[in-house]
Amino acid sequence: MAQIKNNLKPQDIVILLKIIALGNKVWFHHTLAEELGMSQSEVSQSLNRSKYAGLIDDARKKVNRIAFNEFIIHGISYAFPQHPGPIVRGVLTAHSAEPLNKIINASEKYVWPYARGNERGQAIEPLYNTVVQAVLKDNILYELLAMVDALRVGRVREKEIAKKELEKRILNA
Repeated sequence: MAQIKNNLKPQDIVILLKIIALGNKVWFHHTLAEELGMSQSEVSQSLNRSKYAGLIDDARKKVNRIAFNEFIIHGISYAFPQHPGPIVRGVLTAHSAEPLNKIINASEKYVWPYARGNERGQAIEPLYNTVVQAVLKDNILYELLAMVDALRVGRVREKEIAKKELEKRILNA
C-alpha cells in the first residue's frame, strides 16, 4: 500500500492565499488551477494536504484563518526559508512591493525573477513557479504573497510590520 504524503508544500500556501484573496467569490478547483497556472490535480492534492493540516475545512472551501495565520506568522520562515540571491530583473516582492514599500524605506530591492519584469533587485525564489504570472492578474494575491516573502527574507523590523499587515488581511477579511 502506497503511503499518502500529507506534508505541506509551498504551493499550498499560494492556493490558500488565493482563496483568501477571492473573499466571498465562488470558486472551483478548475478556476483556481487556471488563475494560478496549476493543474486541477495539483489544486485538489493541495487542498487535501491543507485539510489534513487543519488549514481548511472538511469541505475544502473555507480557510481556517486562525490556524493559517498562526502558521504564516510563526512557521513560514522555517518551513519555506529563502535567502536573497543575485541581482536579476523581475517583479518586486517582500518589503520592496506594496503595501510594505509605503511603510518601509529600504535601499535594497527584492524581486521574483521574471524576464519581462521592470525592476532589478536581489532574486527571491517564489513559493511556486507560476506566482509571478498569477500576481500580475490579482493585486490582492500579489500583496499577500509579497508580505509572506517579507517574513521569509526580512529583518526583524520588516517581519514585524509584515506580520501586522498580514494578520489584518487574513483574520479580518
